[in-house]
Amino acid sequence: MEINDLTPAERRLWEAFPRGERVDFRAGPDEDAADGDGWGPERTVRAEVITALLINGPSTPGLVAGLNVRGARITGKLDLKYALVEHAIRLRGCWFERKPLVYGAQLRALVLSDSALPGLTATSVSIDVVLRMPCCTITGPVRLSGARIAGGLFLQRAVIGVPGADAECGEPILQFNHADIGTDVIAMDLVVHGETRINGATVGGQINLDGARLIAPGATALHAETLTVGTDLRAMRMEARGRVNLTGSRIPGQLNFAYARFVNPGGVALRASSCLVGEVWLRSCETIQGSVNLRRSQFDRLHMPPETWPDEIRIDGLTYRTLAPHLPAEERLPALEREETGYLPYAYEQLAAAYRTAGDEAAARTVQLAKLRRHRQTLPRHARAWGLLQDVTVGYGFRPLRAAGWLLAVLVTGVIAYWTGPPRPLKAGEAPDFNPVFYTLDLMLPIVGFGQESAYAPSGWHQWLSYLLIVTGWILATTTAAGVSRSLQRQ
Repeated sequence: MEINDLTPAERRLWEAFPRGERVDFRAGPDEDAADGDGWGPERTVRAEVITALLINGPSTPGLVAGLNVRGARITGKLDLKYALVEHAIRLRGCWFERKPLVYGAQLRALVLSDSALPGLTATSVSIDVVLRMPCCTITGPVRLSGARIAGGLFLQRAVIGVPGADAECGEPILQFNHADIGTDVIAMDLVVHGETRINGATVGGQINLDGARLIAPGATALHAETLTVGTDLRAMRMEARGRVNLTGSRIPGQLNFAYARFVNPGGVALRASSCLVGEVWLRSCETIQGSVNLRRSQFDRLHMPPETWPDEIRIDGLTYRTLAPHLPAEERLPALEREETGYLPYAYEQLAAAYRTAGDEAAARTVQLAKLRRHRQTLPRHARAWGLLQDVTVGYGFRPLRAAGWLLAVLVTGVIAYWTGPPRPLKAGEAPDFNPVFYTLDLMLPIVGFGQESAYAPSGWHQWLSYLLIVTGWILATTTAAGVSRSLQRQ
């Protein structure tokens, strides 16, 4: 391109490029690039001029060339497909007539801060330093699938997509699936209207979605299957309207959804199945609207208050070492009854194990008792009757003092009855002195004998009472033995 073909605005860029100097077309520091369509020729630059500068631009010995522009109106298509660009590209606060194309390009750095774009096609791009798009307004798809960024990806306060608009061919509006990002993805207060797809991506540091709004009602708001993060995935105060899918992700640090809001009525609001995560935080969240699927995941710590669980959950195979906040077992148990598949023994065992890890044996026993009671509801009628008897008498072995209370109550009843009306001796003069306490014990205890029962014969209603005492003794002895046996098996 000949220098004589340039407009005055383009000439400024051409002259500043060899020295890497900034060219500022802005009328004021608070300009909104979304209004760039109305900017005049004095700040309009053709995209082919920028391409020519980046590919074959002039240089000055001893100085670092680079493109550094603020507030330009860029017309035409910035086409750097497969290009090798050795200069930093900084186009801040600019308005783009067409979406830039950097498919397969090799770039040093790409900075589009505060700009307005109809989209970005950067699939398989390779960037040596950083990709910055904070505070951008982007109406079309941002394609970063398979990108390789040695530094970080910055999207804080960007707005991507248009409310209610359908993405091109139904594709995700923001995509960096299978991308490899060397440090962090910083996207606080990001707003995305449509699907965000980052499945298969590898991020060396953290992903920060604090305050983000991912809006895709009735569809997938965040698709992050098999995501690998070096440290944390932060999403405090995030609002997700649509499904959040983290299936198979690996997050060694925190998955922090504190104060977040999940809304997908009638569908899955949060799916984090087969995940391996250090700590999962759902502290101070609203009740999740939609179901939660945590099947086969492994968490070191799960911080989730009972009121956060929705009406339908799927937790088959979920493993966690500790559970927070530490609450009485009675507050945790109702959530286990919301399992979609019904009674799930493993869920009770896992909750009991978490209480044992915290040193709360009483709560662990309460969970085990609740498990047996829930199991009883799945048994035939005759088995339910036997289970109910064990529950009432000894609490399936978890309430042994309950049997002692029953024994004491029956013993007092027998002692009072036989003390007021002693039975007659079978052989007068040969029977030992009558003792109502030991006589009642002789009737109740099926093995131990004190010589009272064989020496005396009750009559009338006392005889019927003796039958009742014998039967009661056998029942209490049998259920107590069954409960003790179950306790020994658990240990």
